[in-house]
This record gives sequence, C-alpha cells and structure tokens, in this order.
Amino acid sequence: MAGRKPVGALTKPLGTITRGTTGINRLRRSDRWLVHDDMVSTRLRARQDPLVVDLGYGAQPWTTLELAARLRTVNPGVRVVGLEIDPQRVVADRDGVRFARGGFELAGLCPDLVRAFNVLRQYPETAVGQAWATLRSGLSPDGLLVDGTCDELGRRCAWVLLDRSGPRSFTMAWDPFTVERPSDIAERLPKVLIHRNIAGEPIHTLLTAADRAWEHAAAVAPFGPRVRWRAATNSLRAQGFPVRNYRRRMRDCVLSVPWNSVAPNGWSPQ
Repeated sequence: MAGRKPVGALTKPLGTITRGTTGINRLRRSDRWLVHDDMVSTRLRARQDPLVVDLGYGAQPWTTLELAARLRTVNPGVRVVGLEIDPQRVVADRDGVRFARGGFELAGLCPDLVRAFNVLRQYPETAVGQAWATLRSGLSPDGLLVDGTCDELGRRCAWVLLDRSGPRSFTMAWDPFTVERPSDIAERLPKVLIHRNIAGEPIHTLLTAADRAWEHAAAVAPFGPRVRWRAATNSLRAQGFPVRNYRRRMRDCVLSVPWNSVAPNGWSPQ
C-alpha cells in the first residue's frame, strides 16, 4: 500500500545539510492555504490515513507539529513524518508525529503530500530541476509537493505546487498589514524563480502588473488592505492575468496563478 514503506528504508539521504532556521508559526500562511485548497484537501480526504512528509523542518520541529494539527482538521487520520538530513536535528516522536533522517529520497516513503519549505532556497538554481524530479518520483500516484520559501517571521511567503507530472501553480501569500506592495515578496520567491525577476521574464511581468493594480486600487485603501487587494486582483483578471478567484474571506493577501503563467523563459520539466 502507498505510504507504508518503513521510515529509513533508504539509508543514505540525498541532499546537503542547510542552516535549519525555524520558528513557531512561521509557516502558518502556507498551512492555511493547504487546508483550504480544493486540490490538496480533496486528495487528503480521499484516503483514510494519508501520509504527509515535512521535509527539512530545521533545528526544531515546531512547524511540523503545527502542520499535523492543521491538516488533521481536514482528515483526522493524517499521518505526518518530519524528515531532516542532519542526524543531530532528528527528535523523538511526539504528538502523533514521527521524526526520522531523510532527504530528497524521502527516506523510502511514498507520501500523498510533501512540504519542503526553505530547503531549495539554499541550493543553486541549477539543482532545482533534479531535486523536483527526485521528490516527485517518490510521491504516491496522486501525491502533491509544495516547494516554498518564507521570511523569518512568516509574513512573506511563496511556493510552487507540483504533482508527479510537474508544477501546477504558483502562489504568494503575505501579511496585509506589514507588506507595502506585492513585489516586496520577490525576495522570498522559490529558488526556481528568484533569479528570474528581471525584465522579460513572466514572474517580473506579473509582479510589475500586481504593483500597478495595487496602486490603482488606492481609492479603496481606507477600507483596509484586504479590500484593496481584492480590488487589485479584480483588476489583474480584467487585464487577462489568470489570477485565482477565492470565494471565501481571506486572512492573508494571496495571489495564485497557474504555473505556465510564471514559468521561466526556456524552462522545461525534467
């Protein structure tokens, strides 16, 4: 059965030990998105006990424990395993979450969802394609991968959602009250995009248009940044940008588009 391989079935983790910085509630914005995203929640509910891997949780396991608690609101049977390539960071199992040593090979597991935040940021851009390919090959048939980056306090973050066939979407989420303009998230773009924020690249075009739409929505600023951002996203859609329209009320400012809207020039899947 998918996801039933023993933790540590492969003894040599793939990857490099990185800084391991972490913090309580740092990944709350991506967690909220995972809980409410239709594709993610549907696939988590499809199994009685879906397996989720939090790859590279860092020096402390806070964000893994938080992920488990939040995903269990979607499916109480969710099993979560935190993997760290540094053996010194592997902690004892707690709160129904297992911890083990592992890297891009996912310790021989076959998860339904992998979250890899602030992992590839510390790798060269040229390493992203192979890392994605290795991670995707380890997913269950309907499995999903989230590769993202955020700042130290979790106020600015961005991620790519992938399945076994490749990238599906790109999303940015930020604190409405501490970020002045959408392009401020550029410093936290995933590694595959962070060096592509230059004129002529799709991600630069999107961020430039988002800033312009934000400025044009200044008339509704007195109603708060969330209202202003909703007006800005309506403007982006009117210009032809395929920005996802969220029907529910959002605590965060969120911009989500299909991957092909931001894929780097010359990019091809591996």
